[in-house]
Amino acid sequence: MQSAKLPENEEERIKTLSDYSLLDTMPEQIFDDLTKISTEICNTSISLVTLVDRDRQWFKSKIGMDAVETSRDVAFCSHAILQEEVFVVEDTLKDERFFDNPLVTEEPNIRFYAGAPIKAANGLALGTLCVIDQKPMQLEDHKVEALVALARQVEVCIELRRQYELSNKAKKELEAKNGELASALEEVETLRGIIPICSYCNQIRNDNGIWERIESYLTKYTDAKFSHGICPDCVTQVKASDDYRNIKQ
Repeated sequence: MQSAKLPENEEERIKTLSDYSLLDTMPEQIFDDLTKISTEICNTSISLVTLVDRDRQWFKSKIGMDAVETSRDVAFCSHAILQEEVFVVEDTLKDERFFDNPLVTEEPNIRFYAGAPIKAANGLALGTLCVIDQKPMQLEDHKVEALVALARQVEVCIELRRQYELSNKAKKELEAKNGELASALEEVETLRGIIPICSYCNQIRNDNGIWERIESYLTKYTDAKFSHGICPDCVTQVKASDDYRNIKQ
């Protein structure tokens, strides 16, 4: 068995795959529809939308396959993402790269494989749309072209999904900012009116006619925090008062 080499841009490719937030997500009908169409066109028992992660290939969509992922070192798609065109293996038992591959000698007993690369907007391969069967096959040119066309549709779906996720994230962030702004405006509305303050004790009369300390009032209507100290003028007054008291004594 021959495992595929890593792409030269592997780290950038893995980062791009992560940015799309596709791995380990729930099944989605649009991808399942495309895999279903692939099996019908190519007349195969298995079709997959695969994403080649650092140490595994994970299946975003699968028809005719129970497993949700396989190890990357045995993955046919690890070879396919290195190609610009569709990667085809007509008979795995006659191919020295795959004849002893566990996916050939054991379930799902792959004898035929064809995989079209799925690329991100930046041109890096994320995985494949592939078709698989348990008997050797030759895929006619028009079916190869159809598989490529369907792979392009997978790319479109992936990109639209990413744009939706980014838009939804931005919407939530905007809603949070608007909430903060509304709270701030509410505080301004509360404070911008004429606030009745006692000229003697500096307490504030609230809307219920109850007098309370400034700290208590602002704590109720704003997010202001307080620390307590004594200003220089008051220090002087307190000292003068103490001196006067000492003199009287």
